[in-house]
Amino acid sequence: MIEAQFLRAVFGAIAAVLLSAAPLPVAAQAADGDYRVGDRLASPAKPGKAAAYREISWDDLIPADWNPERFLAELDLDTLEDNDPRASEAMRRMREEWDRAPVVERLSGARVRIPGFVVALEGDGGAIREFLLVPYFGACVHVPPPPANQLIHVLPAKPLPADWNMMPVWVNGVMAIGRVDSEMGRAGYQLRAVAVEEYKEPLPR
Repeated sequence: MIEAQFLRAVFGAIAAVLLSAAPLPVAAQAADGDYRVGDRLASPAKPGKAAAYREISWDDLIPADWNPERFLAELDLDTLEDNDPRASEAMRRMREEWDRAPVVERLSGARVRIPGFVVALEGDGGAIREFLLVPYFGACVHVPPPPANQLIHVLPAKPLPADWNMMPVWVNGVMAIGRVDSEMGRAGYQLRAVAVEEYKEPLPR
């Protein structure tokens, strides 16, 4: 049975990261150089006209008419007590809603460049051959997966080093629309990566 206290914590963390009305937080580093759960990477700069790949942000993957806050607004979490069966039902409904989150169809075939964090799916212990790109640190690992329109299934042209798991990267490639289920979450987008590079831009403090 999912306790209401846990459910409130999960919703609170996800809402703070994904659903805030304020501008999305830019990634910050803790004093020891590690990322904190929920940290995002800096928004991409505006591309030049000759750019081979159009730099996009995670907001660009969300249809303008989709409101993920609608579902949360229907839940009165403060009325739930520990071991309340409604808490488990609320978690199930949230997962269903977010797993079928709509995508931006016009991105199909687009040549894009986007920053995110690697969540490894397939590899041989020495390399990562398939991964999810996620918008903030800890997604799918330390907190539940975000909506499907905030997950990108990536097949890199070359395997990534195994120690790049949960590392920030830039991914250049061709976007496709299509659901991909994995043990770490359901992705609404696919990206055949031409290049995956370490994210090395300065991080604001």
